[in-house]
Amino acid sequence: MYNIQTLNKISAAGLSRLGDNYNIADDVREPDAILVRSAAMHDMEMPGSLLAIARAGAGVNNIPLDKCSEKGIVVFNTPGANANAVKELVLTALLISSRKVVNGIEWAKTLKGNGDAVGKMVEKGKSQFVGPELKGKTLGVIGLGAIGILVANAAVSLGMEVVGYDPYLSVDNALRISRKVKHVVTLDEVFAESDYITVHVPLTPDTKGVINAENIAKMKDGVRIVNYSRADLVNSADILAALKEGKVAAYTTDFATDDILGEEGVIVTPHLGASTPESEDNCAQMAAEEIKEFLENGNIVNSVTLPSVSMARTGAERVCVIHKNIPNIISTVTAALSETGNNIESMDSKSRKDYAYTILDVANDVDESAKDKIAAIDGVIRVRVIK
Repeated sequence: MYNIQTLNKISAAGLSRLGDNYNIADDVREPDAILVRSAAMHDMEMPGSLLAIARAGAGVNNIPLDKCSEKGIVVFNTPGANANAVKELVLTALLISSRKVVNGIEWAKTLKGNGDAVGKMVEKGKSQFVGPELKGKTLGVIGLGAIGILVANAAVSLGMEVVGYDPYLSVDNALRISRKVKHVVTLDEVFAESDYITVHVPLTPDTKGVINAENIAKMKDGVRIVNYSRADLVNSADILAALKEGKVAAYTTDFATDDILGEEGVIVTPHLGASTPESEDNCAQMAAEEIKEFLENGNIVNSVTLPSVSMARTGAERVCVIHKNIPNIISTVTAALSETGNNIESMDSKSRKDYAYTILDVANDVDESAKDKIAAIDGVIRVRVIK
């Protein structure tokens, strides 16, 4: 029986992917894994039983990744599961940043009580809410991952010219992008060419504040900026100054911070990006499947802390080792198994920066002495034997 702790409400569509061999509750003791959405985990004490955390979503800012790596806790996310939901809201953001729909709706409400005069008042006042069409304008997409690609392709379908920037563009993602998207190699090209700019990159020290005064100065006058990725990708003080000067025509974001709320030219949606029933189901299903595959077979897919390592079962038992990425450690692990009479039938090992993961299938049962011997090897963080 595996114990799964939920820190948020997780879609039943996801939990149903876990079978009868799973005890799932928000107050479970000694969890083998945790399913989480937005709950903050940085101050949480990680129990010794914890093997994995799966975030039902793409961002993992709420999870202490360094602490988890040190303890041998695998952290998963669900890239792409909420991509369509975010894409649709980004398209909404482009439209409402262009046509002053939100202001117009609020103004129309004030006309109530004027009876037959309402029609004439609408015709007289509507000019204050006009804005340009998207068709024929240029959209700059910064970050061509799961969401960025969908946004870029959808913008092409709307008749926009699209320029995309991503220095880490994968081959698979490149094949999914419309041929009509112009791939540029510098951010300055995006800034110079775009009438609209949308940001779809993770928050890192390199990307924090990428939309700042220096880069805004490189943009077209009247540019419209959309941020549905992370609040800190945009420097709030700089964007407000640019809006006041008229350099930026509108800033639309899904991240409410006190300094931008109610400011002229700013449209804030209340973090609705992935808030659709379809998205919540997709994320929960993917997270549950990642946890199940790891707990039952030791396979890792979509981890943000360890490389992807998956292998079909071939032996009587499987030995899974999380270890530091240092020389000779794999040969030491295999030697420890051989010395305790275990014949290795197949293995796979990959590394990511300072950490690595190795799976070994053995022909016979692995006793505690073999496990202890591996655990004692310098650089080994965690050993697990799966029957």
